[in-house]
Amino acid sequence: MAIIRKLSANQQRALEILIRLKRLYPDAKCSLTYASPVQLLVATILSAQCTDERVNKVTPALFARFADAAAFAEADLGELETLIYSTGFYRNKAKNIKNACQRIVEVYGGQVPKVMEDLLSLAGVARKTANVVLANAYGINMGVTVDTHVKRLSRRLGLTQETDPVKIEQDLMRLVAQPEWENWAIRLIYHGRATCMARNPQCDRCELADLCPSAPPEYQARSPLETQRLPAPSSTGY
Repeated sequence: MAIIRKLSANQQRALEILIRLKRLYPDAKCSLTYASPVQLLVATILSAQCTDERVNKVTPALFARFADAAAFAEADLGELETLIYSTGFYRNKAKNIKNACQRIVEVYGGQVPKVMEDLLSLAGVARKTANVVLANAYGINMGVTVDTHVKRLSRRLGLTQETDPVKIEQDLMRLVAQPEWENWAIRLIYHGRATCMARNPQCDRCELADLCPSAPPEYQARSPLETQRLPAPSSTGY
C-alpha cells in the first residue's frame, strides 16, 4: 500500500509556485547550446559570471576547434584563452576546462562522468555545474541548480533564508519531489530573467506576487488572474 504523506504549508506553496511557473514557461529548457555532455560541461563552466547569451556566441567557434574532451585536454592554453576571452575570467576558465578534460580523458575514458562525486572531482566544477550536466545531458536529477537567479528568487519567495548556494539547494530539494528538481530550477531562472529581475522586479505583472512575501502588499492581495490582463513586457530579458 502506498504511503500518502501530507505536504507541509511550505511544500504546498512551493508546489503552487512550480505549477504556475510551468504554465508561464511550458517549453523552458537549458538555454546553453551544446551537442554533447562535454560541450555542456564546457559551456556551463564558461557561464560563470557570464550570460548564457554571451556563452552561446563564443561556443560555435570553440566547439568547431575542439571537438571532444581529448581535444580540450591537448589545447594550447593561449589559444583557448583567446577563444573564450569575452566570457570573462578567461584565464581561470581556460585552465579549468583543460584540466577537467585531462581528467576526463585519463580517468573516465574521455566520457563526462554520470556520478555527482566524479563530476565534483573535475577542475572548475561545483554542484551548480554538476547539476546542470547531470540533469540536461543525462536526465539525472541529483539536486537543484542554484545560480544567481535561483538564489535571488528563492530568497524573495521565502523558500529559504540561506545565502550559501549549497544550503539553498538543500532547502529547495525538500520542497518539491526529486523528478521536479530541474524543472524547479530552470523555471525559476526563466522567471528571474523575464520578471523578477535583480533590479526593478516587475511585481505589477508577476503571477507569483500573491505567493511572494517580498512583493508590495497591493500585489500580494491581488488574484494571479488579474496579472493576465496586464500588457506583456516588451522583452523577456533573455
